[in-house]
Amino acid sequence: METSLRYSEDSKALRIHAKEKFPIDSKTHLQVHGELDTRTGSPSYFCAIIRHFYPDLLTSLGVGLRYDKRDKVQYTLRGKKSFLVTNNGLVNFVVKGRCDVDQEFKGRKLEGAAEFTFSIFNFQRDQDVRLKLGYEVYEKVPYLQIRENNWTLNADMNGRWNIRFDL
Repeated sequence: METSLRYSEDSKALRIHAKEKFPIDSKTHLQVHGELDTRTGSPSYFCAIIRHFYPDLLTSLGVGLRYDKRDKVQYTLRGKKSFLVTNNGLVNFVVKGRCDVDQEFKGRKLEGAAEFTFSIFNFQRDQDVRLKLGYEVYEKVPYLQIRENNWTLNADMNGRWNIRFDL
């Protein structure tokens, strides 16, 4: 099980996040993850999604259910496609999107982004670094992610940010 501690400027509360992947076959798994808000002591997010990978195409698709304390239960569909920029795979261009719809299929929320990812292995001894520079299409906002081994910082040009520590 993957666990992490998360904090963001909008919630002002430490959240405990856990994720587990249950294999269905060699290219498909059920991914279950959720969050506990330590300020309220209640779950703030939960998602169960079946993800299928197409390794020859560097593509994944997923369909499932998600719950969060604001939007309640929703159906979700997501996709991601990577394009190698360099032959060694250290620089990639990624296109990804997600569509969430409510239980009545009336309200929907769309997210889509294009990003470059740069991976630097052994930046320093036993330290790997990954940098993502992207643009969220529907909100029209640039963002970045800096990841160093267990630490991740996400920020966008609207002033939103969050930090994560993987346990």
